[in-house]
Amino acid sequence: MSLDGALRDFRDLLRAPEIDLGGAALAVARIEHPELSIESSLAALDDLAARSGVTKTGGGRPALDRLREFLFGEEGFRGNADDYYDPCNSCLNDVLERRLGIPITLSVLAMEVGRRVGLEIVGIGLPGHFCVGSRVGDELLVLDPFGGGRVLERAEAEAIVARAVGRAVKLTDAHFAPTPKPQIVVRMLRNLETIYARREDWAKALAVIDRLLVIDSGVPAHLRDRGTVLVKLGDLHHGASEWERYLTQYPQARDAAAFKEELRRVRQTLAERN
Repeated sequence: MSLDGALRDFRDLLRAPEIDLGGAALAVARIEHPELSIESSLAALDDLAARSGVTKTGGGRPALDRLREFLFGEEGFRGNADDYYDPCNSCLNDVLERRLGIPITLSVLAMEVGRRVGLEIVGIGLPGHFCVGSRVGDELLVLDPFGGGRVLERAEAEAIVARAVGRAVKLTDAHFAPTPKPQIVVRMLRNLETIYARREDWAKALAVIDRLLVIDSGVPAHLRDRGTVLVKLGDLHHGASEWERYLTQYPQARDAAAFKEELRRVRQTLAERN
């Protein structure tokens, strides 16, 4: 599939009245696996739900505990702490195959299998650590898929966040609000953008940014970063054009002066080539 076709499919998924989160996560995975069959991975989610032993007529804490036991005990899904920045950890198809992932992909797994068995599980984007929640009666149970699906008390969640961000954070009820599906996809993409930048895999980083722009074209950093990645790829002309758009649209940006200097250098390089 061409990049244009994959990007078009991604756009259509994100513009649907009700976003299929599993399908969107697999569309993200196509950056790493261009020939990925989304249908086969969705079928794998269906199979997990069918074998989980959780019935659609069930519910409450017993059903949630059964799902946790099935996914993180019997099926062995776990966090890949040994190779956290492997891009496969961010690809739902690889998570399904390898039983390894990072917090957000394991959370998407729990949400999507839960949805298939009638459990409402929402994403909770804590600072530096993604988890899920499910309301049982009047209580919101917070689960940590990366930590084996265990239930987190507020103090435990604060300790995890503190380790992730390197400072103490006092969590409020607002931190535990459900994360909208488009923002879950954004967070998955930002993770991949960081991974590809660390690896200097600029072609895949560009594919990530193009998808971020599909979701929210009004974020200044996406336009700026697209210019930077194009320059890294050696496409100075188009990279400079993106920086010019960024500086024109956001002249008061805090990094405007630095990018004006970078733009000057790129223009000088282009002039010397002519």
